[in-house]
Amino acid sequence: MDYGKNSILNQQQDPKAPKIRKKLRLSAVKIVLLSFIAVLVLGICAGFGMINGLIEDAPDISNISLRPSESATYIYDQNGNRIQKLTAPSANRELVTLDRIPVHLQHAIVAVEDERFYTHNGIDIRGIIRAFFVGLKNGSFSEGASTITQQLLKNSVFTDWTSESSFGEKLRRKFQEQYLALKLEEKMSKDQILENYLNTINLGSGTYGVQAASQRYFNKDVSELTLSECTVIAGITQNPTMLNPITYPEKNAERRQIVLKKMLEQGYISDAEYQEALNDNVYERIQQTNIEVSDEEDDPYSYYVDALINQVMDVLQTEKGYSYDQAYHAVYSSGLKIYSAQDMEIQRICDEEFANLANFPSSTQVGLDYALSILKPNGETVNHSKEMLRTFIQEQLGDPSFNLLFSTEEEARSWIDQYKASIHEEGDQEIAERITITPQPQASCVIIDQTTGFVKAIVGGRGTKEASLTLNRATSSPRQPGSTFKILTAYAPALDLYGKTLASVYNNAPYINKDGNPITNWDVNSYTGLTTIRSAITTSVNIVAVECLNEITPQAGFDFAQRFGISTLCSHLETDYGIFSDINESLVLGGLTDGVYNVELTAAYAAIANKGNYNEPKFFTKIEDRDGNVLIDNTPSPSPVIKESTAYLLTNAMQDVVNAPDGTANSINLNGMPVAGKTGTTSDYRDIWFVAYTPYYTCGIWGGYDNNSPLPDISGDIYHSYSKTLWQSIMSRIHENLEIRQFEAPSDIVTASVCKKSGLLAIPGICDHDPRGSQIYTESFAAGTEPTQYCTSHISVNICTETGLVASSTCPSTTKVYMSLPAGSSMDTEDAAYLPPTQVCAGNHTPLGGLIGNLTKPSEGHETEKQPQSETQSQSETQPQTNPIVTDPTYPDPNQTTPETQAPLDVSETMPETSESDPLGSLIENMNAQ
Repeated sequence: MDYGKNSILNQQQDPKAPKIRKKLRLSAVKIVLLSFIAVLVLGICAGFGMINGLIEDAPDISNISLRPSESATYIYDQNGNRIQKLTAPSANRELVTLDRIPVHLQHAIVAVEDERFYTHNGIDIRGIIRAFFVGLKNGSFSEGASTITQQLLKNSVFTDWTSESSFGEKLRRKFQEQYLALKLEEKMSKDQILENYLNTINLGSGTYGVQAASQRYFNKDVSELTLSECTVIAGITQNPTMLNPITYPEKNAERRQIVLKKMLEQGYISDAEYQEALNDNVYERIQQTNIEVSDEEDDPYSYYVDALINQVMDVLQTEKGYSYDQAYHAVYSSGLKIYSAQDMEIQRICDEEFANLANFPSSTQVGLDYALSILKPNGETVNHSKEMLRTFIQEQLGDPSFNLLFSTEEEARSWIDQYKASIHEEGDQEIAERITITPQPQASCVIIDQTTGFVKAIVGGRGTKEASLTLNRATSSPRQPGSTFKILTAYAPALDLYGKTLASVYNNAPYINKDGNPITNWDVNSYTGLTTIRSAITTSVNIVAVECLNEITPQAGFDFAQRFGISTLCSHLETDYGIFSDINESLVLGGLTDGVYNVELTAAYAAIANKGNYNEPKFFTKIEDRDGNVLIDNTPSPSPVIKESTAYLLTNAMQDVVNAPDGTANSINLNGMPVAGKTGTTSDYRDIWFVAYTPYYTCGIWGGYDNNSPLPDISGDIYHSYSKTLWQSIMSRIHENLEIRQFEAPSDIVTASVCKKSGLLAIPGICDHDPRGSQIYTESFAAGTEPTQYCTSHISVNICTETGLVASSTCPSTTKVYMSLPAGSSMDTEDAAYLPPTQVCAGNHTPLGGLIGNLTKPSEGHETEKQPQSETQSQSETQPQTNPIVTDPTYPDPNQTTPETQAPLDVSETMPETSESDPLGSLIENMNAQ
């Protein structure tokens, strides 16, 4: 220790140092505590301020009627005429007073929705605490704690709750909801609140309110409901879709048991009542009522309205962030005004032509879709499908190919009766049966205004439409597109990105694909040889399309199809049945994993008609809320898919499909209105298509059997062509009074005279002397893509008039035009028949064996000019030669006027004198260098 003088002095001078440090520590604690209190007070003040602001901003319910008001949605056509009312349902506005609502139904709702309803003051504190701890335990705060009072406010006051997009908005609404619930309980009695609630709740199948639900499920007034029936309705409230007693009876039954148990536990019913209700087979009555009520319902929605509703539902979910239930509520119960793009005059024409039997095969059959549910005596439900019915009939007929196609409806129903008799056992009860009979073969139609993408009319099938929101073959039934896909996946990308032109040639010859399987044309053994893209489009040549796709790659074709709006393509899918992909050669022929929707295929062609700009097909122009505010503006927003020049070239080529004598749709005629389009068929004529457009509209027609059976080939009938018949009948009437317009060529389109067999500049005097006739025609090109070289597929050869062989210099000869094919070309094409002779005349008219290049088959050729032997030739000049005399045209300057014919050039003296030489090949190689 330090006992020094200085140390002792220091201690004497500061005897309070330890106490000071202690006080400083206490002061710091006080400061922190006071700061915390200050922050807490400020927070409380801010909280009170925020709460006060929310209260002041809450809706004023003093003058608000909580009874349900009209909230039907109306659909209008393109001219603003009301065409459809959407409400859920039309009977849901029949309000009932509480004294008409059975006490059992009141108690069932209270027991399962708000068990302390009669004791709380609008807010269930115990319920909130329970929901909080359940949320902590489960990690998800999904359990509701809203009272009946709060739910009534949400349905009647906070009607825009479906548009909440953030947690903050939801929290704000929840707080105001609870605050107003307290106020409402002061203003209204419990019975008044319950009465209004029971008249507004969603109870599935488009019903709102207990009276509507009672009529829909039991076909009786709500006052007549039994305890068992009351609990069915009370069991729906939690999820009106998934607990619907018609479509999901098993799930509703589980929920109904919960309702009954809660009623028993809360003293609303006795044990005897509980057991009696539990044993009631209520769902059998519901299914029977469903059949009766369905027969009495109003006319079903049209196919157009079906598609419109589905699109609106989808847009509300994808663009507005609604859940499915929120979107459903908005469509059917929020008073929307939906302005459709439907042209009722065009729709009327479509409907009339689909009803006209002259547009369909004369031997129309009927198809059957069937389902049956039987309740066994032991309580088991056995379901029977159309597949089981089909197997039964196949066994009875001894025909394993029978596919539920009947000559008449009576025949179909007779087989149903026989099947039911074969499976019926004592004690069986039929609880549900669905019989859908439709005329076959079927068809669908889509008409689009290509400049906007708005769908003007659709037909989802022929025959009477039995119900709303059923199978729509125009929008929701994918089918194989056949050759219509050649344009989208091969020729559009080839012209747009890969330097091809309509004059580009491919060899239409026997073809084996990468899997080792042969690709055939629709006319099977027709191989025309070198074929332009234009000609391949006109006559729908499969082999050329496959060759073109392979050159640009299937991936490019796949990508372009997606750019054209085709949503059903499969890039890669692994299943238990194998690996599936549409990125292969089958793509261009329309052999897809899932097929395409008519509306999407028609929209893709509409993009070509719209100068290469794609518009998503849309069924409505805008949607307004009940106050007239625009909720969704559906103004078109086109996106470029291909260049305008490409679109014009494709249009120009597809006009030949209709106008050319060998076009696959040359029966189409709109009295001067230009038409461009493409036919499509699939294997065995299981699908037939015609998708085509005018300067006004694009129309796509599909035909085929619903069960994918082949269309028969019956002489004199139109099974294989009724898609074109329908298109003609519909579009001729639509365009009857429209001004004739033309497809306008963009400024960067040029023309050139080319040869059909090479796609290069034509050689007058040669290409027009092909033995089959002139191969010269005028082709359109995007500027900069027109050919600069001359035809290499035609040559003129001097032929000995004595032997028919290639003439030597000593032979009397005539000049003929022949084909010149690339090395390795197939000899099984029409072109091969027009190759020059393979041997050279010896001069003494004894054939030599010299093989000339790759020209391997003799032909008649085409005579152009006699070439007599010169009388002044020396003896040495008349010796046998091994080389032919081949005429080579003098090439014209492309910028100069070309004479009709050119004098032949004798090149025999410049050729090597060896039988192994290839004079024709050498000549061809040097032709474009001159």
